[in-house]
Amino acid sequence: MDAQPDLQPQTAPSQTSLPWGPIAWFGLLLVVWYAPVLQLLVRDWLNDDDMGHGFFVPAVAAYIVWLQREELLKIKLQPNRWGMLLVVFAGLQLIAATLGVEFFLARTSFLLALVGVVLTLGGWVLVRALAFPLVLLIFMVPLPAIIFSQITFPLQLIASAFAEHSLSAIGIPVLRDGNILELPSQRLSVVEACSGIRSLLSLTFLSLVYAYFFDHRVWMRWALLICTIPIAILANAMRVTVTGLLWEFKPEYAEGFFHLFEGWIIFMVAVILLVACHRVISMVAQLRRSTQPA
Repeated sequence: MDAQPDLQPQTAPSQTSLPWGPIAWFGLLLVVWYAPVLQLLVRDWLNDDDMGHGFFVPAVAAYIVWLQREELLKIKLQPNRWGMLLVVFAGLQLIAATLGVEFFLARTSFLLALVGVVLTLGGWVLVRALAFPLVLLIFMVPLPAIIFSQITFPLQLIASAFAEHSLSAIGIPVLRDGNILELPSQRLSVVEACSGIRSLLSLTFLSLVYAYFFDHRVWMRWALLICTIPIAILANAMRVTVTGLLWEFKPEYAEGFFHLFEGWIIFMVAVILLVACHRVISMVAQLRRSTQPA
């Protein structure tokens, strides 16, 4: 009986070392093809205060890959031709995004193409090994405007309501109308820049990186990721409250450098709360293990 032909041409023979030549070639092609997209992305990092963490994202992802270099060299690669299909799809998405002037689709197209290249050169085994740094790269892309506006306005209202109750409890009369606080001597408007979206995005990225370096349990990354939402909301509400206090008693400290410095202080408080959450969750998990029957 004749031997049956191989009907799975999508997977090439496996290899044990990284194909540095194809990696350099594909990397150069990606940089050249996506140069205009990456240039505009870096410009957003420079000009958009909400994306100040963008410069750190590819640097941290590259550092994590560097730390994994010994494990990566031990992987038995299984190049998969289906990755090229993903690269082609990413290219079509880039063309459509360029014609429609849609920056978010153009930038996520780069991420899809990068995953496609990894799949082509190393197969699913390499994609799984690089899954975490690849996921981190999502944080270097600004949110689309429609999603950004849907998130920021509720955050503005939450911060305004918290500040209203806090200032009233302190003894400062305040009247809130949406995201506007009427103080005795000043009208304070909680604009998009004060919504907390900036600290939420930065803290979310930081929580994943922190969990990766200080806790090897994958579920902890999800736990800290969830914790960042109330922490960022609370920290930003505290900032709005402090700003209201400064407008009443020390208005010269409520704007300019002091307002910016205040934001950094509040963000450091949020980081401390994140670390505290990690300690508490770890203690609870350890306590549950110790109380379980052997």
